[in-house]
Amino acid sequence: MADNYIPRLKTEYEKVIRPKLAETFGYSNPFAIPAIEKVVLNMGLGEGASDQKKVISAAGDLTLIAGQKAVVTMARKAIANFKLREKIGIGAKVTLRGRRMYEFIDRLVNIALPRVRDFRGLNPKSFDGGGNYTFGLKEHIIFPEIDFDKAAEIWGMDITVCTTAKTDDEARALLVAFNFPFRQ
Repeated sequence: MADNYIPRLKTEYEKVIRPKLAETFGYSNPFAIPAIEKVVLNMGLGEGASDQKKVISAAGDLTLIAGQKAVVTMARKAIANFKLREKIGIGAKVTLRGRRMYEFIDRLVNIALPRVRDFRGLNPKSFDGGGNYTFGLKEHIIFPEIDFDKAAEIWGMDITVCTTAKTDDEARALLVAFNFPFRQ
C-alpha cells in the first residue's frame, strides 16, 4: 500500500460529512465538528483460561480482520470459581486509528454487516452518553478475511467506535453519515 493513499471514507468525511455536520449542528469552530477517533475490536474468550491455543488462534483471526497485530489480554486477578489464574490470556484486542480505522469501517459497513444472519440493523440505543458506540457480533467469520473452512471456532467480538462528539445525538448523526445501518 502506498504511503500517499487516502481511504475513500476519509475523503468522503472531509468533503461531504464535515460540512453537513457543521451546518446541521451550527458549528463555527472546525475543531468542534465530531470525528471518529478510534475503533477498538475486542474478543473475550472465557474458555481461554483452559486452552491457550484458542487465545492465540483468536488473536491471529483478529489480526487478519484488523490488518494490525492484536494484543492478547491477560487476567489481572485469579478467580478460583472460573478456574482463572493471574496473567493468563483470556482474550485479544486491537485499536485502529487513522487509515486502518477508515478501511475497517468501510469493510464493516459495506461487506461484513450485510453478511450477518437475520440482521435487522444496529441498536440505536447503544451509545454511552459520551458519544461512543459499542455493539457486539456473534460470529467473527462474517469478515471476508476469515476463511470459515479453516476457522478453528466461531467467536463473538465487541466493536467500539470512539468519537469526539460531546453528545449521543451528534455521534449518531456522524455514524449515520458513515452509513451505519441503525434500526428504525
